[in-house]
Amino acid sequence: MILKQLALHSKERVQNSKAQLPFEAIKDRALSLAKGQPIFEQALAKGGLSIIAEIKKASPSKGIISQNFPYLEIAKNYQANQVDAISVLTEPKWFLGSKAIFEEVRQAVDLPLLRKDFTVDPYQIYEAKIMGANAVLIICSLLGRDPGQLENYLSICNDLGLSALVETHNLEEIDLALASGAKIIGVNNRNLKDFSVDFNHAAELRSRIPDSVLFVAESGVRGPEDIASLNEIGADAVLVGEALMRHSDPSALIQAFRKVNHHAQA
Repeated sequence: MILKQLALHSKERVQNSKAQLPFEAIKDRALSLAKGQPIFEQALAKGGLSIIAEIKKASPSKGIISQNFPYLEIAKNYQANQVDAISVLTEPKWFLGSKAIFEEVRQAVDLPLLRKDFTVDPYQIYEAKIMGANAVLIICSLLGRDPGQLENYLSICNDLGLSALVETHNLEEIDLALASGAKIIGVNNRNLKDFSVDFNHAAELRSRIPDSVLFVAESGVRGPEDIASLNEIGADAVLVGEALMRHSDPSALIQAFRKVNHHAQA
């Protein structure tokens, strides 16, 4: 199972990082930084369907997505086209991301940045703060069923002024996220066990999430018709990765998304 492999590799990476910079040292450094405003959360709460545009070179299911991968050019293009936030993969083995890529993107744009990785240790949250992240991804499937672990991660995020996108795949995980106090809940339309995509998944789970909690649809968006469908079910934001990375004219695709969104608000 790829999710289990991703989790194991994340734990190995964390141990290597701790050998270079111990936990207490990175914690102290992160807590010494200003909390700042929750700009990622604010970007998703602005009204209409917010667009989180993703930067990734590869994925376990698709292999190499962007051969040349001009990630700074991509980031600047996203900002020029006024997406609401950017997601940057930092997982190195299957997604070919890195902390260095994230930090370079942070220097290149002013938009809210989500560090997208497989969080298995509080160390990674403190690390994200130092890297300049405004939000981190927390996948319920990686945490087990103990609500205390998710609550702890969310508490750390709050202490640091970071938003947390809590990713869920079923009703049980949504209930766990809500019980833990999650403010932003994502539903991944991709089954991480077999990589199949069911775009109806978000629609089926949407009703369980109260309006007071921001709802993000992840994976499966291909074109404007999908944006229209997400508007209909009341999504607050959509995370779009592969469709933008593969498109010959991502600017045109973003504008097509915006046009549908504008009509939905009218």
